[in-house]
Amino acid sequence: MLFGQVVGQDELKAKLIATVREERVSHAQLFEGPAGYGTLPLALAYARYISCRKKGDDDACGVCPSCVKFDKLAHPDLHFVFPVNTNDKIKKDPVSDNFLPDWRKIVLGKRYFTEHDWYDHIGIDNKQGAINVNDAERIIAKLNLKPYEADGKVTVVWLPERMNAGSANRLLKLIEEPPDKTIFLFVTENSAGVLPTIYSRTQRIRLMPIAEADMEKALKNSVHDERLRVSAVRLSGGDYLRALRNIESDKASKDNFDAFIKLMRFAYSGEFIALLDWAESLASLGREKQKAFVVFAERLVRENFMMNIDENLTYLGLEEREWSAKFHPFVNERNVEALFEQLNLCLRHIGQNGNSKIVFTDLALKVHALLSAR
Repeated sequence: MLFGQVVGQDELKAKLIATVREERVSHAQLFEGPAGYGTLPLALAYARYISCRKKGDDDACGVCPSCVKFDKLAHPDLHFVFPVNTNDKIKKDPVSDNFLPDWRKIVLGKRYFTEHDWYDHIGIDNKQGAINVNDAERIIAKLNLKPYEADGKVTVVWLPERMNAGSANRLLKLIEEPPDKTIFLFVTENSAGVLPTIYSRTQRIRLMPIAEADMEKALKNSVHDERLRVSAVRLSGGDYLRALRNIESDKASKDNFDAFIKLMRFAYSGEFIALLDWAESLASLGREKQKAFVVFAERLVRENFMMNIDENLTYLGLEEREWSAKFHPFVNERNVEALFEQLNLCLRHIGQNGNSKIVFTDLALKVHALLSAR
């Protein structure tokens, strides 16, 4: 991973590069933020820059022997610790080393991924991953050896919030008194879950949401539909993974948006036959799609209400914004709370396996009453 492959975060990249060039790299650093902000890619780019033999002003060279090995995440002085659990192949006492081929595959293939993506990748079913004391023992043994090629060793600990007390305690002395030129890069999505003994001994590097311009630039070559790209970025909240999910779910969003428009139009105009047909079409969907529609409807109701207050406070796609420009006055202080109550009630009844046709018919009639009330 190169700095150039990390989406946005330019200011933070410059600061990290400066620490290397000015020889003030802290031996224990904690990268904080959601996976979609680029915490792991940034930490890996930093590790690569630290080890690079021909550092450029703004990135690693990409061609020296160290960089060639980093291309495959196979540098002998780069070590990884991450949460694991038993699966069909590893039946007992799992440690990170057992899953290194899987780790390299997902990091090199996806670059940005979530904890759930990792667990799904290694097939641990519904079990929670953990970093246990056996992993700590292995790291201690590795770091007590001399570096093979680099001036020092770098250990990337992904999701230290999954460390149990035993593993944290075993690493604590090593973090406090590390071997010469040993660097720990911790990467967390939930800093509140990191044990205080670890957290307090690290230098924190907090990632901020990715700027929209940077994210749109990163997506431009792979997403040619400008309206889709702009909408996905706008709704991402600065999270690259969320932007990718927004793009993937565009078809579902369009279907939900169409269903929402029909509900509001038929409800406002009192077209009861059309409302019954609408309820029947929603009832024909699976439960998960039904719940997704209701969640989508709650978001649009909220955004339309906020548009009455300040248009700049809303997070709407382009088509949603165009339609809401005319619709938003109909969602106001007189009915917004009741609309949310009815949508929440609908969601609860779906979750309780209520009769879908009855549930959506009731929702449609209640929305009619709320929109037509004066």
